[in-house]
Amino acid sequence: MRGESWARLCRSARPALFRMVEPPPLWELIGTGFVRHYYHLFENDRAKLADLYNLDFKKIEHTITAQDHQPTPDNCVLSMVVGQLKADNDQIMGFHQIFLLREINTSWVCTNEMFRLALHNFA
Repeated sequence: MRGESWARLCRSARPALFRMVEPPPLWELIGTGFVRHYYHLFENDRAKLADLYNLDFKKIEHTITAQDHQPTPDNCVLSMVVGQLKADNDQIMGFHQIFLLREINTSWVCTNEMFRLALHNFA
């Protein structure tokens, strides 16, 4: 009897386990895709971003340690990125970057951005 009820419980719980794994929300997919595309361009084809930035380094590498995305009340996506960057021969520095993504004519574009190096002087 005990073994039979345990087996029945396992059979009834199995579909619930599969239902718990849901695809990520749309804003998560949009934000993650934008972050991947943006930092790939920044590191590999900065010429496409030349109109946006006046950058005087030759090489840069980013390591993304966390990214969070959430919808806004006006159907935008707010994306926050935390990571580290290394430009040319400079030391590794932490950074935070925030993007506001808006759908315009069926394309998602970045309408606002904030960037800050995470430098602290504790001396």
